[in-house]
Amino acid sequence: MLTKHKISADFYDDEFKLIAIHSGLADYAITYAINDDCGLRLKRMTNDLQIGANTSFSMFDWEDKYSDTYWTLISNKCEMEEVISSEGLFTSSTSVKKNYLIEERKEVDYFLKVDAVDEYILYQQVKKINKIANVVTAYPVEIRSLKSKRNLIF
Repeated sequence: MLTKHKISADFYDDEFKLIAIHSGLADYAITYAINDDCGLRLKRMTNDLQIGANTSFSMFDWEDKYSDTYWTLISNKCEMEEVISSEGLFTSSTSVKKNYLIEERKEVDYFLKVDAVDEYILYQQVKKINKIANVVTAYPVEIRSLKSKRNLIF
């Protein structure tokens, strides 16, 4: 009889930092602004992050081989239109349903995940992001406090 081994996501303790970004900009616009102001080269990934059948989050990444750092910008919100059929004068209506990558941080629009970076560099990037027009605020997030941190392991 074969045994099945499962590795708990809690056991997986990858070393990464997280920056929360509040901005009304579209994903391509915030990516362009971050690239321009922070000196990054984020590009749209071929595949979005899929959670469930109909929920996907846009992702942009860049591997800085010089500093051995991997950057990932990911949207925290996914909006889906649902068609609700009803009887009466109007046969159907639409509603917008929002899903979140990190459910307990619904106010955050984007997360910048940074693998293997120095604290000083992280805070310098936070300062630069805060200077971008149309960015309300950006700040580091304590990962241990997140209940949905498993969604950030990809």
